[in-house]
Amino acid sequence: MILLLAMATAAARAEDIPMPLSYPQPWSYPVIRAVPPPDPPVWSSPQTSPDPKIWANPTILSDWPSPMRFVVVRSSAPGCEPNCPEWISAEGAIEAETPAKVKRVLKTLGGRRLPIVVNSPGGSVEAAILLGRTIRKNKLDIAVGATKFVGCWPGMEDCRTNDGKGAAYFGIAKDGGAMCNSACPLMFAGGVRRLVGSWAYLGVHQITTTYRRQQLYYRTTYRIVHGKKKIVSSKVVDRVDVGTYQTYEMSKALQRRLSAYLREMGVGEGVLDVMKATPASDIRRIVLQDMMTMKLATGTDTVDLLTSASLCMVDKPPPSCREVPGNTKPGVSKPKTVSLQQAEVPPSQPAKAPAAEPFKRAAGNAAPEMRFVVVRGSDPLCDPDCPEWISAEGTIVSGTAAKLRQLLDTIGGRRLPMIINSPGGDVQVALAAGRLIRERGLDVAVARTNFVDCDAGSVGCDATDGQRNGFALDAGAECDAACAVMVAGGTRRFVGANAHFLVHSMGMEEKVRVYLDEMAIGSGFFVAMQSAQYAKHRELSRDELREFGLTTGPQSVDALTGTAICKSSPKPDNCRPPSAIDATAGPPPKI
Repeated sequence: MILLLAMATAAARAEDIPMPLSYPQPWSYPVIRAVPPPDPPVWSSPQTSPDPKIWANPTILSDWPSPMRFVVVRSSAPGCEPNCPEWISAEGAIEAETPAKVKRVLKTLGGRRLPIVVNSPGGSVEAAILLGRTIRKNKLDIAVGATKFVGCWPGMEDCRTNDGKGAAYFGIAKDGGAMCNSACPLMFAGGVRRLVGSWAYLGVHQITTTYRRQQLYYRTTYRIVHGKKKIVSSKVVDRVDVGTYQTYEMSKALQRRLSAYLREMGVGEGVLDVMKATPASDIRRIVLQDMMTMKLATGTDTVDLLTSASLCMVDKPPPSCREVPGNTKPGVSKPKTVSLQQAEVPPSQPAKAPAAEPFKRAAGNAAPEMRFVVVRGSDPLCDPDCPEWISAEGTIVSGTAAKLRQLLDTIGGRRLPMIINSPGGDVQVALAAGRLIRERGLDVAVARTNFVDCDAGSVGCDATDGQRNGFALDAGAECDAACAVMVAGGTRRFVGANAHFLVHSMGMEEKVRVYLDEMAIGSGFFVAMQSAQYAKHRELSRDELREFGLTTGPQSVDALTGTAICKSSPKPDNCRPPSAIDATAGPPPKI
């Protein structure tokens, strides 16, 4: 037998190599504008910002957005210091290196759980899945939002503005104009709490796979055995790119992977169904109600739930709050969180110490009588058109209904929502006040108002600029006993997740029952009131309040006082620019 050893170069053959899954390149912004958010999202070059102190979004990138960058941001909201919330701003396209970037940032936090505020057109599917798993592993919340930086911004060279302030970056997070598209919702799915405001844009479409076509050259070694070739080895000796092509339908294997990932994150199959049904050249916006049904979003709140300065004004602030001692601007007083027991103490008496808990039930006359104040939102991003509301805090007493009528007559028929924080009081007066609220068509929410830079002598405020400004939050707010009767008069009625709503038997059963029927409140609410003894107040959950018909939706006070409401068209009655206020004589009324 003769053995022959031969070397040969096989004829080249083509091979298709899939590239990372992503949305089509170049990225086309007009596709997204087919169904745009109210403020179209754009990415910026900080050097072109019209205001050198505020980072804005002036230009659209030509082909491909900048790679996603992660920076820790501290709130710059007025009156926030020295204890302010912080978050991780994630903006830009998701690329293969992105998961490693977020891990580096998380390592610097030493275990602190900061929420992520994301603004992204999408990118690599594989990287988005890794990001989602990293976010879930670290038990982080996430919201779709854009961060507007004050002072230094990411990428700015030699910026010393924030030196000595305890943070590299300061800013405010808002959902207006923010997006989470294409592969970004896969990253978003990793959040423990997942929030998309009404002014943010979350969209999906069919996944595009880009294949790179290569010509492969082999060196093959073989031998001849009994006159036949037998291959000994075969190696690739060269590769030549010969072009690319794309497919616009996900394979069954990829469908199974994505389906398993979404189940792992607790998200329904509906998201995948919408992705498959939407062409790769288009973007399908998922509305908030559908996101709730699909379990993609966990609540109807906006990014403010994770970044609002009010988060740090309670006795047990979340991990995202960090106190920087001495970080209070000279000449600016930090807004006080004033309990009902502290409010309106005569100057001759020393102020009582703050209550140990943000919520403390007050019975009878343990809190001052209810006072009404017209308040304008203090968020600087709402200018020039900001929301206004009526702050109603204190015990319901004999003159409460008359004071409310006087205030409503003073504001000339404008329908301002009422923000109530009350331990209850006189049931008969509460019935009268509730009917007046319904007569004027007012909305109601249970929350408290924190004042910022308002008139001297106003509750919880030391400023003297002649304008009552503030912000409303449900943390630590209560509505007890007769307050529930007053709330029932609202046209729309909201109780946030952090507010306390308590009931007990109050007497005057027949009058209360007739009143609740008149207000179209379900009989279950009256039964719940009667089943609770006066000495043992019963706190109702948000689900119970909705089941009984006392609340008209799951929203919080932000639905009535949030900055975004004045960007809608038509604007609600409680929005107006400063010029309209300046035209009136004197500051807003307090009664």
